Amino acid sequence: MNYYSLHHKSPKTTFKNAVVQGLAKDRGIYFPDNITTLSKEFIANISEYTNHEIAYEVIKQFVGDEIPTKKLKEIITKTVSFDFPIVKVDENIASLELFHGPTMAFKDVGAKFMAQCLEYFNQGNTEEITVLVATSGDTGGAVANGFLGAKGVNVVILYPSGKVSDIQEKQLTTLGQNITALEVDGVFDDCQEMVKTAFLDEEITKKLTSANSINVARWLPQMFYFFFAYKELHKKHKDLVFSVPSGNFGNICAGVMAQKLGLPIKHFIASTNINDTVPNYLINGIYSPKPSKATISNAMDVGNPSNFIRIQELFSNDLEALKSAFSSYAFTDDETRETMKEIYKNSGYVADPHGAVGYLGLKKYELQENEFGIFLETAHPVKFLDVVEETLPVKIEIPKQIQKIINNKKVAIKVANYQDLKSFLLK
Repeated sequence: MNYYSLHHKSPKTTFKNAVVQGLAKDRGIYFPDNITTLSKEFIANISEYTNHEIAYEVIKQFVGDEIPTKKLKEIITKTVSFDFPIVKVDENIASLELFHGPTMAFKDVGAKFMAQCLEYFNQGNTEEITVLVATSGDTGGAVANGFLGAKGVNVVILYPSGKVSDIQEKQLTTLGQNITALEVDGVFDDCQEMVKTAFLDEEITKKLTSANSINVARWLPQMFYFFFAYKELHKKHKDLVFSVPSGNFGNICAGVMAQKLGLPIKHFIASTNINDTVPNYLINGIYSPKPSKATISNAMDVGNPSNFIRIQELFSNDLEALKSAFSSYAFTDDETRETMKEIYKNSGYVADPHGAVGYLGLKKYELQENEFGIFLETAHPVKFLDVVEETLPVKIEIPKQIQKIINNKKVAIKVANYQDLKSFLLK
């Protein structure tokens, strides 16, 4: 499988190079050169396959022969190592819980897959490689956990000071070993811009790769759980509508890719907080990124989502075609809190702020009688403990994954600008 830059100014490259480079030389993100639809027989008989078998069938064309079959299956087994339960919330709405992994966020899947791919590709190399990643919350913890102890790989995580939850900060600042956290005086978009600038800097770029969802090995494995959900729900004989809490748009982009592979999904909803660049684009046809604003659903505080260009590519940059299969709505913090209360009152289900935004998207869409809605619950409520316990009459039990790090000491290096980052990397 070859990959091309969506800026179309760099030569095509292999899966390995796309993973190792992260970003193309022209600063574009990579996209697969061709997409082969899965067989109708596979989709029709999906219940007969294990989750590991499904994941292998889904990802193998994008890896090609660059990772041997046996090794790829080992990587999948280590990646898909926890459950993805579907919990009914309303008569025609269910939550797809993606937070049962080691850092209790959906990004555990992509981070684990990418870490193992990169470790495989880097074996035998004498020079270490640095994984540089920006986080608005959950990415940092998932990447840190996924790469912890990986041979020949150092991880540098940039996060916006004061704009991630306490538990999210602990997950990326307390592990030590080959993980370093850089605390940035700014917002997520500042962190992301610094990462992109580093990849254009010839003094340092040769030893860098990115673990944000711009990296194909982080982005593509997120298709897995859309297939897992279909496996569980297709016997309802209803059209499936997925509402995805969206920040950098990698997760929902993976869902659209799953649809392009032949998964029967009727409609996607990108549910955002007040960072409404994409909802506005679908209304007026003008893509106008703007500085991100802080909200209680902080993992979605992104004003210029990197992966939206991939979604446009999947629809051949045809806005009308996109709008026929894809909606996007924005919601305020007040609406999010009220919805958390509504969900809890009606079903006893505790949704975190991101899941509540996903639920809101389904309500705004207005499901028809023949449709069934799934909202992605992307992180465990404990990761947003203060917001959840201030909003709902509940006391969240601290899961064992969080207990391991809750009392650890934060270690982070403060950086103010790109030059600070560059100086650190050159050391």
